[in-house]
Amino acid sequence: MSDDGHAASAAFLAAYDAVLERWPVKVEPIDLPSAYGTTRVNACGPADAPPLILLHGGGTTAASWFANVAELARRHRVYAVDRIGEPGRSIRGERPPRDVPGLLDWLDGVLDGLRIGSAAVCGHSYGGWIALTYALHAPQRVRRLVLLDPTQCCGGFRVGYLARALPSLIRPTGSRARAFLAWETGGVEADPAWLRLYGLAAEFPDTKVVIGKRPKPGSLRALTTPTLVLLAGRGRAHDPFRIASAVMRVLPHAETTVLPDLSHHAMPWHEAADINTRIVDFLDRTAT
Repeated sequence: MSDDGHAASAAFLAAYDAVLERWPVKVEPIDLPSAYGTTRVNACGPADAPPLILLHGGGTTAASWFANVAELARRHRVYAVDRIGEPGRSIRGERPPRDVPGLLDWLDGVLDGLRIGSAAVCGHSYGGWIALTYALHAPQRVRRLVLLDPTQCCGGFRVGYLARALPSLIRPTGSRARAFLAWETGGVEADPAWLRLYGLAAEFPDTKVVIGKRPKPGSLRALTTPTLVLLAGRGRAHDPFRIASAVMRVLPHAETTVLPDLSHHAMPWHEAADINTRIVDFLDRTAT
């Protein structure tokens, strides 16, 4: 790695740690070795509480749950996972996940490494797609499912969103990432430390995201896992009302709410108190 590469890596890790230090709960870092590499998990909450796995959105990190963990960790043992091959403190091995079966096998290994038989799983955006796909893969391991404006689950992206995102995907830079964020969120003020990390994550070297197909309606209809779907009413990624209609058609065990003042990329930190209350109420209610 060049001197510039070392400097960029050091800046990213420092920004990551700066956000993690602002978590209002004690964090226990856990490193899980596997054939895919070493997965970093940030754990918090009572050790004997029911487990809750958090899967961050694309282009972000496990540190992004800073506005949610205090409430979620009151009655849950929270595990916020950095995916291998994406920005974060996980370290890619010689054989990182390269396809959907590999991604699901990696997540099986994460739960095994944490000694968790089954857990509630919450994912945002691309993390929501992973959470839903994992529930279809291993329903016995997902007690409850929370999807925060999930993408590619019950509908596709808006063409205008993809067109706007294209420059930052072809030539990712921090400034382009922040400009795209400001456009999608309507300029909602973000936490400065997180915003710095978000920009640096856009330049994370050799990011490898596993892309998979949208789940088939028949598979979704067969899913019996209690599910909460919270959609961003002002989100530009997709039409939230069409997604809500699709969820009601194909996920019979899902509860769906469109939150009118939220955008896709501002989840889960904008209006976090409302999101946290809805998640906790759902998990408590469906636990009985």
